[in-house]
Parts: sequence; C-alpha cells; structure tokens
Amino acid sequence: MAPPGGGIIGFDATSGRSLRLVSLVEKGGSGWFSGAFFLEMEGNPSLMRRENIRNVAIVAHVDHGKTTLVDAMLWQSGLFRENQSVKERVMDNLDLEREKGITIMAKNTSINFGQVKINIVDTPGHADFGGEVERTLTMVEGALLLVDASEGPLPQTRFVLQKALEKRLPIIAVINKIDRPDRRPKEVLDDIYSLLIDLDADDAQLEFPVLYANAKKGAAWLSLDAAENPNPDDRANLLPLFQAILDHIPAPSGDPSAPAQFLATSLEWSDYLGRMCVGPLRAGTLKAGQEVALLKNGVLTQKAPLKALFTYEGLSRVEATQVEAGDIVAIAGLPEAFIGDTVADPLDPRPLPPVVVDEPTLTMEFAVNSSPLAGREGSIVTSRQIRARLEKEALYNVSIRVSSDPQGSGESFQVGARGELQLAVLVETMRREGYELTLGPPKIIVKTINGQAHEPMELAVLDVPEEFVGVVAEKLSARKGRVVKLTNHGSGRVRLEVKVPTRGLIGYRGQFMTDTRGEGILNAIALGYAPFTGEIKGRANGSLVSDRQGVAVAYALFHLQPRGSIFSSPGDPVYPGLIIGENSRTEDIWVNPCKEKKLTNIRASGSDEALRLIPPRRLSLEEAIEYLREDEVLEVTPKSTRLRKKNPKS
Repeated sequence: MAPPGGGIIGFDATSGRSLRLVSLVEKGGSGWFSGAFFLEMEGNPSLMRRENIRNVAIVAHVDHGKTTLVDAMLWQSGLFRENQSVKERVMDNLDLEREKGITIMAKNTSINFGQVKINIVDTPGHADFGGEVERTLTMVEGALLLVDASEGPLPQTRFVLQKALEKRLPIIAVINKIDRPDRRPKEVLDDIYSLLIDLDADDAQLEFPVLYANAKKGAAWLSLDAAENPNPDDRANLLPLFQAILDHIPAPSGDPSAPAQFLATSLEWSDYLGRMCVGPLRAGTLKAGQEVALLKNGVLTQKAPLKALFTYEGLSRVEATQVEAGDIVAIAGLPEAFIGDTVADPLDPRPLPPVVVDEPTLTMEFAVNSSPLAGREGSIVTSRQIRARLEKEALYNVSIRVSSDPQGSGESFQVGARGELQLAVLVETMRREGYELTLGPPKIIVKTINGQAHEPMELAVLDVPEEFVGVVAEKLSARKGRVVKLTNHGSGRVRLEVKVPTRGLIGYRGQFMTDTRGEGILNAIALGYAPFTGEIKGRANGSLVSDRQGVAVAYALFHLQPRGSIFSSPGDPVYPGLIIGENSRTEDIWVNPCKEKKLTNIRASGSDEALRLIPPRRLSLEEAIEYLREDEVLEVTPKSTRLRKKNPKS
C-alpha cells in the first residue's frame, strides 16, 4: 500500500495548520508504515514531524509510581517473554537505586505500540536530583505527570511541572494508585489545576487529558467511574495510556535533509568505544563513519568521524548505520564531548541552545582522610585520585560543581550540589569504589544581591499526624520557618507548607522523625534566594570525645552510657578526637573509652555479672552528614563512617 504522496493527510492540533506527507524511507517489513515518514507543516516547510516516533518523559514526586508504570509499559509492549524472569523496577539498575527505592539517574528506553516507537525517559522523583529532570526534558516533546491519588501534588511535582511548562511541553495527567483506600482523585485533580494556575499556565496548557491508573496492575482508564468500578470481564491494560501518548504528545520535528544537529544530554561509557553521548537528533541525518563537528558554547572545537551510532529498543542499545531527525540516539567517537554540547555538520555547523540547570544551593568540603586510621580500609586515598573522581562526576552530573580549596592547599575540594541526599549518594558511590574521604559539614551558598546577603530558601511540605502539628511547627519556627499553608483532609493527618531557609533544614530531618515518632513525611524544594533571616541555633547536644588511641571496651562504654547515647561498640578502634557518642548536655566531654576494670585478688559477690550495654546508635551516612557541627568532620571509608573533631587536642 502506498501513501497518498504530496496530499494533505492531517492537521497539527497545536497550530491548526495542515500536514502533508513529503518523504518516506523504507526500512523493511510489509506496508509503508514500517518505515520512517515525515509530515511537512503548511506554511513552514522546514518544520517536519516524524509521525512514527514519540518522545515522552515520565515525571512525578518520589514514590508516586513512575518506575513501576514503566515496568508495566515494557511488559505490555511485548518486550519480555511471558515466562521471562525480570526484576521489579527494571529501570532502577543501580545498586543504590534498588536499596533506597528511588530513581537517582534518568534513563531512557523504548517500546513499540503498533507502528509507532515510543521513547520513554524515566526521571528521578527527588528534588535533590532535579538536574536530571532539567536535562532530560530537553530530549522530549511531552510529559506524563504522575500524581498519587491520595497524596496529590508534592514539591517535586511543582518543580517538574514548572520546568515542563517553561519548555511549553504538553502534559498528560495520570492519577496513579487509584486502588488506595484513602484515595481522593477528585480533590487531587483540583489540586493539579490549582498548581497549574499558580504556575501561570495558559489556557492551552490547562487543556490536558486525565487518566486514572493502577501501575502495579498495569491498568489505566479514561474515566474515574471506570477506574473505581472496573468490569471484571475486561483484562486490565494500558491501552488508553498508549493511545493518549499518540493522540496528545506531538511527534518530534526536524528536517532530515537539513544540516545535522544533535544535542548531548547525557554521557555513557563503553569499554570498547569510550565516551558515548545520548540525546535527540534535532535535524539532519547521521551515518556511521561520517565526519562531524563538536561545538562547545557555539564554538567549533573538534572534527572527528563517528565510530558508531545506536538507537534504543527496549532496554538495549541497537547499532544503526543511519539515524534521522526526531529520534533519541547514542553516538561514539567524540571523547571531549560534554553535556550541552552540539554535534553538527562540519560544512554548516549550527549550535543548539545548551542545557541549563539551576545552580547548587549547598557546598561540602571533600578532603583526603587524615585520621590515624587512614589507609586501613580503602585503596584510593590520595588527593590526586579524589580530584580525578570528582571531576569525572562533574562531567556526567550537570548539577554538581567542583572547585579547589580556596586556601590553595590542594588537599581538599569544594563540591556544590542541590541537597544533602545528592551529596550523600555521591559519597556512598565513592566509598563503594574504594575511596577514603574526610567530609566537612554542609554549608549554604550565600549570594550578595544589592549589597545584602541572600540565602537559599526552600518550601518544605510536611505530612504529619494531627497530634504532632504543634511540636513540628514550633521546631521549624525556631529554624526561621514560616507556615504558609495548613491543610486538614479529615483523615487524621495534616499537611503543612513551610517556607524555611535551606540551612534551617540541615540536621532537622532526624529531629523531625523523632518528633513524629517515625510517622511524618518531609519533602522540600528550592524556592530561590531571599534576604538572610538571622542566626539559627545548631545541634543542642555536645559530644563524647575519645581522649586517647586504642580499642573501645565494654567496661568503659557501660559507665559512659548514663552521659548520653553511644555510637561505638566494644572492639571498635578509637583515637584522640573521635566522637564515640552524644552528650546529654550541650558541652563536649573528653572521655576514656579504653578504660578496663582493675584486677584484684578478691572477688566480690556479683562482680562477674555480665555488663548490659544498650545497643549503639548507628548513624547512616545521611544522618552523619546532617549531624556534623562546624568543628567536626566525617571520616568515610568503604567499611566505616566515623565522626571526629576537626582539630583534636594533642
């Protein structure tokens, strides 16, 4: 069957202009739909749409079901055999992602729905990894906005929605977890509309389709009634979602005959091909072996032949001899390419707008491990190796900034990031690779605007049981927080929205979980900079600090327990300045954790009874980073984390 070449075959929904088939590239198979074809827009011949491709990002707040939905989409596309063993959350392929249950790095895959290839980008849901969202939104023409049917829009929902609206991407709203007993889909939909209006969305952006989904069961419905009362005879599927993507997400535009323009939005590594760039091909055609130009900030810096080209099919990269405008592809052969660079035709190099992300709000000092125990547990310990690793991280992570120590010692580095979790993930990754580090306390990045100091502010959204609202509001008020909204849905839980300085949240999460007895949920998102709000008191409790080197013993720890909570166990190595516990009072106390019971010739009754030690308080890496005071540092090795004084007494 041949297409009606040259005839008008449709209309573009966003512009109202007619579309005409102008080119056809056969790629095998039966029927003309098996190839790539482009539609030219009336009055704009340079804007062609590749109708057999859709590029879409899935964005949401953390734990609203993005990766679970991608799992269901992959299964129903026929990518896996019916009896194939596949892990849950297959897109979360990093160890840390599976352990923490969150997406850290944005990743892309593709599925086939009929004759259309759908490239899907799974993005992180935590605000600290917002840089991943910002760069991946440049790859797509639309977004699926996933919102929990009970929790509704949360801080990261606002962040990703704002970025999508700025890029004028069409939205498909998917209200997920529709099977929750505490669901409130009508109110959640109203909240989505309110959020859009609050973000100054125009009339066209407010006209978005709404679907209701149960990602775990792989089901989607077009109406709330059908979702809440599904027909037991109908097999649950995601066909309504697939069709909505085809109907409402525009096909990628680009002229295949124009000079090539490729934007690098992420980097990967191959042991055989070296550095690989992944991103959208905006215009033109690329062929394996052809010479291309690398443009940095619009300036031509390198010409080189392409070693290889890849497209995505399911979870795999598939080598291709030629790729055309509109697809998301991977290219190899440019070892100096970086995120935001343009790969173009050397005869007519045309740069694309670079990837722009928000600036870091926190900084932390990374230094060599200078403790008496340095080099015992890790294999990578020098400042040169740490510098190389941090510079490599800055290449792949667009929201990380690395600079040398202002004092010029060369032994430490300042690392800027969006939040403590992002820094903790970087440190955890490095320690698993064999690095030993000394970390300073996180500090905010202060800006001077019109001669006045400004600090980063955040919107903290806290979901807490009703009985804890008072203590939470009191603690945040002491940290210069201001409640801007309080919502009670009548379910026994209250949602607080609080504007608070970023430094007010440093070290607060542990206190928050204690105050709410582990039942509270805290999320935050950056709001920008505001005038400095004044002094905020830090940790109220002092530390129990070891005054000598040796090994902690049970007898000494037993007699130190009344002074506070203990971090060390019998047999742990200690040294002068090591923090072995938290004092119940405000001052620091230097103690002897190595003191043993004196031996005597006479045994008193009961003298040999076993000592009953309270289990030590073990701080996670994130908790330890939050715990640090100005005069303290954190020693991190592949096996241990130890708090110590920055300048211990001799």
